[in-house]
Amino acid sequence: MSNLVEYFSRRKEDIIKEIQHFIELETPSGNAGHIAVMVEDLATLLKALGAKVEIITTEGGPSLHAQFQSSITNSQETLFIVGHCDTVWPLGTLKRRPFEIRENRIYGPGVFDMKSGIVLVLEAIRGLKELNRQFNRPLEIFFSCDEEQGSHSTRDLIETMAKRAKAALVLEPCLPGGRVKTARKGIGQYELSVMGCSAHAGVAPEKGVSAIEELAHQTIKLHSLTDHKRGISVNVGVINGGTMSNVVAAKAFAEIDIRFWTKEQEKEIVAELESLKPILPGAEIKLTGKINRPPLERSEKIAKLYEHARILSQELGYELGEGKTGGGSDGNFIAALGIPVLDGLGPDGDGPHAEYEHVLIENLAPRTALVARLIETI
Repeated sequence: MSNLVEYFSRRKEDIIKEIQHFIELETPSGNAGHIAVMVEDLATLLKALGAKVEIITTEGGPSLHAQFQSSITNSQETLFIVGHCDTVWPLGTLKRRPFEIRENRIYGPGVFDMKSGIVLVLEAIRGLKELNRQFNRPLEIFFSCDEEQGSHSTRDLIETMAKRAKAALVLEPCLPGGRVKTARKGIGQYELSVMGCSAHAGVAPEKGVSAIEELAHQTIKLHSLTDHKRGISVNVGVINGGTMSNVVAAKAFAEIDIRFWTKEQEKEIVAELESLKPILPGAEIKLTGKINRPPLERSEKIAKLYEHARILSQELGYELGEGKTGGGSDGNFIAALGIPVLDGLGPDGDGPHAEYEHVLIENLAPRTALVARLIETI
């Protein structure tokens, strides 16, 4: 299959130009107007490749849904390809960090997470069509608008499409060395509200109940639930409360992030959170929030899908590694439905959400070839 790598190597400059095009369309999360420009461009390109395309607008903005039929099977089970158009970078970042090539690396806001991954999908489909190679089953693609914000407005769409799938490919950034992601932590987002009683801090402090003091006790308790050996983390990342330094604080708040590898750990940590009790007499606490993303656990189906991809990579002339990560993606939702997921299929690089974000030019052709082979063999 080395000829497939050679084919995409000859198209290297075209692939880079397309990556540049999408980098230069800034698409910060929450900016529906700017995301719409990218979605419309993607719709045009996919229509030209023969897809049935629709733009779906939710509270988070517009997302792209595309479908290709297979000419070699009547199966209704799809291969589901997932990505996102939004990035963490605010408008204006491009002026400070423009598209740039240095030392065989492509730099620019969103290049690694995950505009290069989207381009690889387009290029893989284009290549298969130009080479008269076939899709093994119907192909369904969804590029969402709000993944970086938690996919709150697109989760239901993703789960509905996933239920039609034999397997799913997620073009998120890979792990170092090009390794794909076969496990991801689940994520919970909670807020703890603390109510105390205000009083003058100098005249009658004994008449008050400090919500901030109560929150300090709760913060220590919450952080004690972290177990790095088991991969469990509980982090109070934001706190606020009180009014003035000479007033015993009547209210305080905390935002809490929890991470875990398994459903069993999820139940354990959620039970701990829900069992929190006030420490100070007269204080009250209220917990709100939920699990945002279930864990992507390395199931037998996922292991089998990874092994299939690893064998394909060997045919293409390299070895595909695997690993796990504490970050979440839309792959978490899909895996929780029992659908095998191969995540982190974007090209090799580094720096997601970082100033030095980049992809390696030398990996574009082998990675595109792998995506193409997965489309024609799953």
